Amino acid sequence: MTDPLRNMAEAIDFLYNALPVFHRQGPAAYKADIGNISRLLAFDDNPHLCGTKFIHIAGTNGKGSVAHLIAAYLTSNGYSCGLYSSPHYADIRERIKKDGQLISETDFVRILNHYLPIINEVQPSFFEIICAMAFSWFRDQQLEYAVIEVGMGGRLDSTNIITPVLSVITNISMDHTAFLGNTLAAIAGEKAGIVKNHVPVVIGEFDKETAPVFIVKAESQNAPIYFAEELAACTVIEEGRYDGRYKLQINDLLGKTEVSTSLRGKYQSLNITTAAAVVWCLDKMSLIRFDREKYLRSVTDCTSLTYLIGRWQLMEHSPDLILEGAHNIAGIREITEQLRAENYRIKHIIFGTVSDKDVSPVLALLPQDAIYYWTKADIPRAMGPAILKEKAVEFGLNGNIYSSVKEALNAARKHANEDDLILVTGSIFVAGEAMNLLDKQQ
Repeated sequence: MTDPLRNMAEAIDFLYNALPVFHRQGPAAYKADIGNISRLLAFDDNPHLCGTKFIHIAGTNGKGSVAHLIAAYLTSNGYSCGLYSSPHYADIRERIKKDGQLISETDFVRILNHYLPIINEVQPSFFEIICAMAFSWFRDQQLEYAVIEVGMGGRLDSTNIITPVLSVITNISMDHTAFLGNTLAAIAGEKAGIVKNHVPVVIGEFDKETAPVFIVKAESQNAPIYFAEELAACTVIEEGRYDGRYKLQINDLLGKTEVSTSLRGKYQSLNITTAAAVVWCLDKMSLIRFDREKYLRSVTDCTSLTYLIGRWQLMEHSPDLILEGAHNIAGIREITEQLRAENYRIKHIIFGTVSDKDVSPVLALLPQDAIYYWTKADIPRAMGPAILKEKAVEFGLNGNIYSSVKEALNAARKHANEDDLILVTGSIFVAGEAMNLLDKQQ
C-alpha cells in the first residue's frame, strides 16, 4: 500500500505518475467501461447514491459552458450545488467545485488518501479516481444538486454511474472518432448512452442526422425528450469587446428580454439556449419554480458564480490577451467566426495541439491574415511545433515555431501593439499553461 500523501504536491505527483492520464498520454490511458468506477464507489459506500440530485451533461462542444450556466442557476436559487468538469486548465481542483469554490487542498488530499488502499487493486485511470473523489466530496458536503459533465462519449464514461433527474446532450460533431465512431450518428449513439429510464433529456442542437438517434433512444427508455430550440431562444444583439448582449426567451416563462453577460462569443447563444431549456424543464418537473430575477442573475453573473474559465477569457488589456480552450473542428469553426467579427489591427495566434488528432481540418478553418506562433504544451501527447508548422504552411498559415508556451507567449507580447489581439488556443493544455504563466506574473 502507498504511504499516505502529506500535501497537495504529493497528491498531484501521485496522480500523474502512478495512474494512466488520458489528457497527458492519450489513447493508452483510456478505459471504456464503468467497472472501475463501480468498484471505487462501492469502497466508499456508494456516495453517488446519497440523495443528491444530479444533472448529467454530454456533448461534443458546449458541455462546460452549459454545465456552468446550469450550476449558476441552481446557486442563484439558493441551492448548494456541486460541479464536476474536465479537463482542468491551471489547477486540478477546478474539476471539483461547490458554489463556485474549488475543493480545498486539505479535502482533496484527504479523499485521495481514503482511496489509496483500493487503487492498487482496481488500477483506475486518473479520470476514474478524480470522478470517484468528486462523488465522495459532494456527499460529504451534503449537496442538494450536482451538475456532472461527461468526460468522453457517454455510454461507457465513468460519470454514467449516476441516475440523474435530467440529462442534457449539447451537440454532436466529429471528435474522438477513434473511440466514439467516425460518423455523427455513431457518436450520437455513444452520447445517447446517458439517457436513462423515465429521465427527461434535453438536446441542445437539432441535427437531421443525429436527432433520430436521440429520439429512438429516448423512446426505448420511456424518457421524455425535448429539443432546446423548441423551448427557448437566445440571439446576439451586440458584442462589445469584453461582454455580450443577448435577447432571451423561454416558452411561457420569460418573454423577450435583454441581458448582458461576460459570456462572449457567438457560440454562447446556443449554450444559453440549451441551459434555458433546462430551466424550463426544471420548472415543469416542479423541481425549481422559475424566478425571473434569479434566472437573469445566473446568466449575467455566470462566470463569478461558478468560476468559469478558459472560454474567450480576457487576461490582459492593450494588447488584449485572450485564452480560448477550443480544440476540435466545431470549436475552432466558432472561434474563427468570432475572429472575423473582431476589429483588432493584427491578430497574433498562439496555437498548439495534440499528436493523436488529425489537425488538418482545424488548420483549414484558421484565418490566413493572422500571425501564428506554433508551440506545444508540456505533455507527452503534444504535437511538435515543427510538424505543426509544416502542416500549417499547406493551408497558407504563416508563423514561427516556439519550443514552449512560455517562449511563444513572450514572443507574441513582444511583437503585438496595444490595439492588437493575442489569442491562445488549439488546446486546453496550451491555454492552461498560458493561464498559469500569466497568473504567476500578477
